Amino acid sequence: MPRLHHFALQPVSRKLRLLLKEKQLDFELVDERPGDRREEMLHLNPSGEVPVLVEEDGKAYADSQAIAEYLEETHPDPCMIGRSAEARAEVRRLVAWFDLKFEREVSGRLLEEKIVKRMARSGHPDSQAIRLAHANLPVHLAYIAWLADRRSWLAGDRFSLADIAAAAHLSVVDYLGDVPWDSHPGAKDWYARIKSRPSFRPLLADHLPGAPPPAHYADLDF
Repeated sequence: MPRLHHFALQPVSRKLRLLLKEKQLDFELVDERPGDRREEMLHLNPSGEVPVLVEEDGKAYADSQAIAEYLEETHPDPCMIGRSAEARAEVRRLVAWFDLKFEREVSGRLLEEKIVKRMARSGHPDSQAIRLAHANLPVHLAYIAWLADRRSWLAGDRFSLADIAAAAHLSVVDYLGDVPWDSHPGAKDWYARIKSRPSFRPLLADHLPGAPPPAHYADLDF
């Protein structure tokens, strides 16, 4: 069975967990701690970073988007990247928006300050970094609502990797209790549709020792 080396609260690891479930592929999860750089992980990926997908034949694939594209090519149904060149371009644009911009401005900051620093014993949370992430978040929530109001899903008529990437990042911020859902009903309605998908249930069961999610996190009705 394929193995996905991951960190449970890393958004791009969650992106792949959702994608594998949407494609109804069986896989085993291998937990990795941020910054551990285990010898086995360095052998699989010289950067020591997760996620890494290891196939049954032992071949390892690193980088979340490279893995997502690999899964699209090897398991094309259901299609999650778009059936036309135009559709694929839009899906990839939005995936990059969340994996790069949203991670840099919101999810990565909050995860680093609230979880990773504590796990690595590398200092106290930076309150200014947290405030800045909170200030950036409404812009992204408004953009999600704007897209969802004009399209069936974020990238167009079909549920796609763009929705998966966005939901993966938001799920981490929601786990940390930092999403002001009541102030952003459009984004909340879109997220509720994804939160109720069967592929999302394993993420709702995640529970990091010493850092439990808020009560609403696993509630499909918020």
